[in-house]
Amino acid sequence: MNNEKNNRIKQLEDKFEQAKKEPWAKKLRIGTGVLWNLFILLLIFAVIGGVFASSVGAGYFASLVAKEPLRSKEELRDQVFTYEETSEMYFADSVYLGKINSDIERRQITLDKVNQYAIDAVLATEDEYFAEHKGVVPKAIFRGVFQDVTNSDSQTGGSTLTQQLVKNQILTNEVSYERKAKEILLAMRLEHFMTKDEILEAYLNIIPYGRDVMGQNIAGIETAARGIFGIKAADLSLPQAAYIAGIPQAPYTYTPFYSKNQGIKEREKLMYGVNRMKTVLFRMRDAGYITDAEWKEAKAYDVTKDFRQPSRRATERYPYVTQEIQNRTIEILAEVLAEKDGIDADRFEGDSKIKEKYEIMADRSMRTDGYRIYSTINKDLYDKMNEVADSFQYYGYTYTSETVDEESGKTITKENPVQVGASMIENHTGKVLSFIGGRDYELEALNHSTQAFRQNGSSIKPLLVYAPAIEYGVIGAGSPLVDVKFNWAGWKPGNYFDRELGVLSARESLARSQNLSTGRLYNQIFDRKPIEFMKKMNFSKVTDEDAKVPAASLGGLKHGVTVEENTNAFATFANGGQFIESYMIERIEDMDGNIVFEHKAEPVEVFSPETSYIITDMMRDVLKGNGTAARLPGLMNFRPDLAAKTGTSQHYGDAWLVGYNPNISLGVWLGYKNQNTPLYHGYNSGQMHPSERTARLYGQLMNTANAVIPETIKAKETFKRPNGVVTRSFCGISGLAPSKACAAAGLVRSDLFNSKKMVPTKVDDSIVSSSAVRVNGKLYQALASTPREFVTSGGIGVTTEYGKRMLGRLGGDASKLLAGRGAYSNSVAGSTFPANNVPPAAVSAGQNGSVLTWTGSSSNDVIGYYIYQNGVRIGTVRDGASRSYKIGYGSYYVRAVDITGLLSGPSNTVTNAAPAPKPEPKPNTNSGTKPGTTTPEAKPDAKPQTNTESKPETAPEATPEPKPETKPETKPDATPEPKPDAAPAAKE
Repeated sequence: MNNEKNNRIKQLEDKFEQAKKEPWAKKLRIGTGVLWNLFILLLIFAVIGGVFASSVGAGYFASLVAKEPLRSKEELRDQVFTYEETSEMYFADSVYLGKINSDIERRQITLDKVNQYAIDAVLATEDEYFAEHKGVVPKAIFRGVFQDVTNSDSQTGGSTLTQQLVKNQILTNEVSYERKAKEILLAMRLEHFMTKDEILEAYLNIIPYGRDVMGQNIAGIETAARGIFGIKAADLSLPQAAYIAGIPQAPYTYTPFYSKNQGIKEREKLMYGVNRMKTVLFRMRDAGYITDAEWKEAKAYDVTKDFRQPSRRATERYPYVTQEIQNRTIEILAEVLAEKDGIDADRFEGDSKIKEKYEIMADRSMRTDGYRIYSTINKDLYDKMNEVADSFQYYGYTYTSETVDEESGKTITKENPVQVGASMIENHTGKVLSFIGGRDYELEALNHSTQAFRQNGSSIKPLLVYAPAIEYGVIGAGSPLVDVKFNWAGWKPGNYFDRELGVLSARESLARSQNLSTGRLYNQIFDRKPIEFMKKMNFSKVTDEDAKVPAASLGGLKHGVTVEENTNAFATFANGGQFIESYMIERIEDMDGNIVFEHKAEPVEVFSPETSYIITDMMRDVLKGNGTAARLPGLMNFRPDLAAKTGTSQHYGDAWLVGYNPNISLGVWLGYKNQNTPLYHGYNSGQMHPSERTARLYGQLMNTANAVIPETIKAKETFKRPNGVVTRSFCGISGLAPSKACAAAGLVRSDLFNSKKMVPTKVDDSIVSSSAVRVNGKLYQALASTPREFVTSGGIGVTTEYGKRMLGRLGGDASKLLAGRGAYSNSVAGSTFPANNVPPAAVSAGQNGSVLTWTGSSSNDVIGYYIYQNGVRIGTVRDGASRSYKIGYGSYYVRAVDITGLLSGPSNTVTNAAPAPKPEPKPNTNSGTKPGTTTPEAKPDAKPQTNTESKPETAPEATPEPKPETKPETKPDATPEPKPDAAPAAKE
């Protein structure tokens, strides 16, 4: 068997050897050798070329990434997981408000909270080899390079999810080979440092998804789910997930919404996104993520009906709130960031450049670092208070003006309405519960509660004058003040209607908001710099210059105050004298829930509890009787223990009403944008007085607050009187302890005092018995030569020293101290009338039936008039009584009498003639008179009796001397509060 096999092989070898000797075989052998050698040569060249190309490519790649730093694992992970997440704002009690304005909105989410459909859709569409590759897919890279080199129309791309993550989080969107090379290198490194789930989660948080329903740029699948469909990423259906997964290829083509809150796109434009959704569904089926049945059902679904309906953003719904929260958040974060960098508070506040730098950093951080910002604003209260403001009907006149638009050239009518600002603060915490920023944000974006600095008028009086004076121990609640004109270094304020009330209590002065008495009290404490109290209460623009200006006592601060500042200061009294700064940001949390900032109250003691209670009790009277806000209680549907103060600035440019109960403080302001535009033009203007307007709005806002947050208002709570506040009696005209003379005169009063600072102890020594005479409506001490019939005996006089002490260093007319005040009608001013020893000017007499009348003498020292009949004095009429006298028949004239007893010349004579006598009747012959009798002789008419006595006749003084005017002043809803620092307004 083996031999046979060997023979066959031998035969084949022989045949082959024989064939080799043939000519054609020789030629074939030579050609084959040449081809083989050529193949070997080409192979060598190919290997050398490949090595060369690889070397060149590697060198080029190396050159592209030469400047790319070698990042550590920690650096790469930090950069990838650092998302720019949109910060969110909240009302009180964690009620969601909206997002901070930012370039792009993003909400972070973990992978376990993403619907599986969404994950599968992303993988099928963006990276089918995600589970297998190590950061890059070589064939995809070569395909991309080839398409780029050949300038192919088809650009399929070749980036994996890892590469896209690197591009978005570490590199940029720059189109270049260098960026691509770095992307490939970093993607491969990143795959070593992160798991596939971490990479996928990061990708789903950073990828752009076009715009949301409000037209805001969005990124991250959670933001997309909420912004496009109004649901969480965990709740996405299959078609919804496929729609979102398809957006990143062309975000602004496939997104269903226009920018700038312009709403949803037209149907034909929506189809771009719908068709892209169908492509994603097809790829999901091919990849095996969904069944054929699921694919058919999903692609037939009308996903457009699931799109969110257009709505307004938080900045549009609550523009004043969002603006204020953002501003305050920047201030807080700037301090936090500076503190982290070791910048101390003094340097931060003192160096404007440093402060500006950190405010810029804080602004960027607020918009991109995903904070949760919790405010103090009660949403329900804010909504209702602003509804009241929107519907309020008594703001007053809206001015209009026409301007030409520079771009269009069209004439535009601009409105200038009365603006409003209000602030409600919780006293013991300082929380700003609600505010009113203005009438219309589009018309004027300035927040009139927190940003507008205005003159606060008379509302400053308790803060700068009365409370400090009580704290210094200068006055008690009832201490007498002097409401008489003065000149303080050229400053000459006036009361409304130019009235001077003389001596009145501090309580009444504050309730009626008298300027003269307030200015004089401020003069008494001026040297002690009471402006320091306002600095302690954090009035941000009060300066040392204000401390030098007397007009500050009436609200004449250089830079003004905000509504929030003014309201916050009044809350100090409710807090027993402790100032608790108002605030609007409760806390700030980062994306992980860590507290970045939390408000902590730092009370500042400004006034004692005793001072705070006394000034509170005084301001209760502002709402009573002649108080300037006596109208307010009738405008409220409940009765809290309320203290308040009104205020109007120069020319009625501002109108204020600020008040508080034990738990909340509310301040209201009205005014035009231009402070020189008056809110009021006088009684004849037909306008409602500003104090009436503020009272009406204030009452409505308090009613609203009590309805919305009764548990905070606590309407039944009252202010608690400290033990140091005592009631003491004193002499009403001097403030000293009562004397027997004061008691006998009925001038003893009682009121509140701070027993730790001041109670009346020195006995009054200002009252003396006096004979008084009235001159031009005022009582003066009678002279020895003053005719007794004009003198009121048993009157109460005061010493000259009293007048000097009460008028103080400002001086003034002592005769006005006790004039015109019913309470002191029998008191005589501590001054002697300056008689001129010249007879008074004569008067002119006339007749009205049986009544003699005459004009007043032009002399200023007249105390009354004598009436003469036929040259004999028959009557006396005192100053202040009616200039008339009932007369009989005869000739009459009048002479004026001055305080020294000198008489004027006689007036013209008025004659009241007797009627003509009746004619004597003729005898009647047919009268039937008996013979022997006669008719009696008629008596002649009797002439009027003439009083020939020279002594004065007192009976004819039928018109008694009137008592001093005691009519109460007009209530504040009819009589406006005096304008500070100005002459009284004249009626128009």
